[in-house]
Amino acid sequence: MYSVFIVDDEQIVLDGIRKKMDWENSNFTFAGEATDGEIALSMIQEVKPDILITDIKMPFMDGLKLSQILKRIQPWIRIIILSGHDEFDYAKKAISIGVEDYILKPFTHETLNATLQKVSASLDKEHRQLSDISLLKEKLESTSQIIKDKLLIDLLLNRQDISELRAKFTDVPIPLDSSFYKVLASELRQQSQKEQESLSYWPYITSVLKDIPDSISVFISPTRLVCILFNSSEKDIEDSCYSMAEAVEHIVRQKTGGYCISAIGKTIKEMSKIHESYAEAEHVLELAQPWNAGRILSAEDIKEDNNSTLQLPDKNPLVDRLKYAGSGEIDDIINMYIKSLDQNSEHFFILGSYIFVDVIMAVSSLIENLGGNVKDVMPEILSHSYIEKSIQDENICIAEIKKILEKVLRYRDSHLHGKYSDVILKAKDYIQKNYASQDTCLRLVAEEVNLSPNHFSAIFSQECKTTFIEYLTNVRIEAAKKLLKETDMKGSDIAYECGFSDPHYFSFIFKKNTGLSPREYKNKEQK
Repeated sequence: MYSVFIVDDEQIVLDGIRKKMDWENSNFTFAGEATDGEIALSMIQEVKPDILITDIKMPFMDGLKLSQILKRIQPWIRIIILSGHDEFDYAKKAISIGVEDYILKPFTHETLNATLQKVSASLDKEHRQLSDISLLKEKLESTSQIIKDKLLIDLLLNRQDISELRAKFTDVPIPLDSSFYKVLASELRQQSQKEQESLSYWPYITSVLKDIPDSISVFISPTRLVCILFNSSEKDIEDSCYSMAEAVEHIVRQKTGGYCISAIGKTIKEMSKIHESYAEAEHVLELAQPWNAGRILSAEDIKEDNNSTLQLPDKNPLVDRLKYAGSGEIDDIINMYIKSLDQNSEHFFILGSYIFVDVIMAVSSLIENLGGNVKDVMPEILSHSYIEKSIQDENICIAEIKKILEKVLRYRDSHLHGKYSDVILKAKDYIQKNYASQDTCLRLVAEEVNLSPNHFSAIFSQECKTTFIEYLTNVRIEAAKKLLKETDMKGSDIAYECGFSDPHYFSFIFKKNTGLSPREYKNKEQK
């Protein structure tokens, strides 16, 4: 299955593609849509689709600029350009920067489907070729490649004098006089640890990463991929490093079925000291724990992991959610419990007891993780009489759960520490206050917390166990549910009120997330 993202400033085009494609019975999935390139870029950085369909001429950021940026940061993406008859020169330029194909407007569903099938066939062929053992052997036995890889490994491990290496670096695409250098090391894992299985995905990973500018990659062992980045800007190289790490994680997880832990070394100014950046990244990987799978770590993060009480996963999923839950999420958590109560209303006393104890255990665990003791912070919830009183009926039970959650979040906010705690809480607060604006996106929230979009995206998904886009969409959907239940507003008005730019797209996303259309949901709630 290949995921498809659509960008066009004409809503009728977006609606047409979304509605006419038989997503459920095709080898494609709908990844999302946007009405201009700037908004699309923030979303695509998160969604990481396989295929992009984009109009060539749009306000703010056109399809060419969007394509150029994406080919640099997500080189695996295949792009189909939509263009008018008077935009042929644009289309030719698009093809020159690596766009897969273009379709002239107006086009039929059959034309679009044929183009998608052609791209799909090309992707299938590429995957088959890259998994071909004979091609792998040919690549590994290439004399020139072996020499280049050895030079890079010698540089990373400080095996040769730098002056000797400089003389041999003429064929290696890494500048000798860049302002800044930085190393990213990724430990790759498959479900099975067989070396041959690890080797089988080398070609695909290296073939994709070679197209990322200002970087060079090398496998220094069957499971250790090292990327050297270079740039004239210290800020840009930091941003590029997180972008590269996310690209590696995506390729490994989506294309090979494995996972990885990535570590970032310090920024250095001399090529002769690249080994210091790698040594730091290697040290971070040595300290990383199994629960760090899929994370992008730095030396500072490992230090925080050792001192912070909020890094370990918990058997109770509610604990992980409460670590960074905003006050606006309490109703969502309670609704989850209400749903299970509704399904078993005749057994409320028994089920209510389990739910209430589950909440108490989660709250106790969170307080302990923060260095406190539930007996000191909320002693009343440990009383048998309190529990019995609280589960007399559903309304009392839900009201008491809400009080407990509100109190534990206040306690958390006054005791929370860690490198990214303020970032996550500030970001969630901003989202809660601004989700109704159609302009709210990854870039704007990243600016609010003073991080680059790539860095913020990585942190948010790691700490919150969900992507920024998924979280923002869920906040908007929950707000829409509330309006559907409590008001007589039209579905189209609710869409705009909750930050969606188009009522049809709102209906599509609502049903995708809830299994019901907005109308069906409203009718169900009113029964």
